[in-house]
Amino acid sequence: MTKNLKKYFPIFLLPTLVAFFIGFLVPFVVGIYLSFCDFTTVSDAEFIGLKNYADAFSDGGFLHALWYTGLFTVASVLTVNVFAFLVALVLTRGIKGTNLFRTVFFMPNLIGGIVLGWIWQLILNGVLSYFGVTLTFSATYGFLGLLVLINWQQIGYMMIIYIAGLQNIPEDVIEAARIDGASPLQMLFRVKIPMLMPSITICTFLTLTNSFKLFDQNLALTNGMPSGKSEMLALNIFNTFYGRAGWEGVGQAKAVVFFLIVASIVLIQLRLTRSKEVEQ
Repeated sequence: MTKNLKKYFPIFLLPTLVAFFIGFLVPFVVGIYLSFCDFTTVSDAEFIGLKNYADAFSDGGFLHALWYTGLFTVASVLTVNVFAFLVALVLTRGIKGTNLFRTVFFMPNLIGGIVLGWIWQLILNGVLSYFGVTLTFSATYGFLGLLVLINWQQIGYMMIIYIAGLQNIPEDVIEAARIDGASPLQMLFRVKIPMLMPSITICTFLTLTNSFKLFDQNLALTNGMPSGKSEMLALNIFNTFYGRAGWEGVGQAKAVVFFLIVASIVLIQLRLTRSKEVEQ
């Protein structure tokens, strides 16, 4: 059996490698090259060095989008994970209708980002109309609207991961803590949360990357209004590349910077959270 696996392994691996090479690696390398070029299409690219990067960082809209996205990411990572963990705690207590509640909480994750943005735009603008404003009245309203939307969409998904982690905690560990006289709070902070670090690592990674890369919801909910003040990084890059003639190279440079920021944050986050994981 082992010999057969070794013999046919390259055959099964080859299609995946070809798809990865054509669909990801080649466009990624070409994209990095184009970030140093002035171009409208790949065939007419002209190398201009670091000018695109200089233009990107001199663009006030890009710097504002970077700050706005970072602030939103911090808020969403904290709120999504805290609420998802609390819901998971409640739904692992054996209450009646647990499976129904889990399904209901998870369902928003199945809805596309554009549709979610339109749904919450109608809901939130309907509420704000009583105060004579809309989501595009100020960046604060857009920020809070996006925060509500991302929590509604992602809490159910993270809840499933936390539930799996809670159910994976050995019962004898819980019982030993009870025998030692641990209070509910001590049980939570000294036993459950340390044992949940693998789940926390996964959920933090997912919420961090999803929040930083948010595009569809931002486009549908506020489209960056008013005057780009609620524009996040992904939408800013999109508008630069497709909405400003002659700025394709700058948009590509912004995309490379975006990738480096996300990759750096994710690597740091994984290193910090994995170092706190404990053996079960």
